[in-house]
Amino acid sequence: MNRRSLLALALLAPTAALARTITGPQPPLPTAPLTIIGAGGAAHRFQVEIARTGHEQTVGLMFRPSVAADGGMLFPWKRPIVSRMWMKNTLVPLDMVFIGADGRIDSILTNTVPHSLRVLSSHGKVIATLELAGGTTARLGITVGDKVVLPPGVAGR
Repeated sequence: MNRRSLLALALLAPTAALARTITGPQPPLPTAPLTIIGAGGAAHRFQVEIARTGHEQTVGLMFRPSVAADGGMLFPWKRPIVSRMWMKNTLVPLDMVFIGADGRIDSILTNTVPHSLRVLSSHGKVIATLELAGGTTARLGITVGDKVVLPPGVAGR
């Protein structure tokens, strides 16, 4: 195992330890409107929970039995980062939408596998990660490059 792998494991250890102690869903978080505008101008509106604190972001959508078709959870990052997520204790598939500093979708992972411990990466620096119900991006035709209108006051926390 190389130094980079050891460093990554060391950084994930506190999050992994916290995740082991989580036994149920967190209460619903405050919500805000979020819109994704496609290349053709179609606007897809969502009402998303905002996971602002480290604890809220660690728990995320764990133990939730469903995600509303027009709902989801937004994880705004303090600065642009390579977003790394996982599906531990997540009961339903999710689409993960990674939002670049320009407000456009940088990458999308679709129908992620519930309960998986596999690290799901944005593969580039992003300012936020949006989790939607699995299959939402395909159903609505949301693609890389689409514009995301973030809720007021979310960018840069």
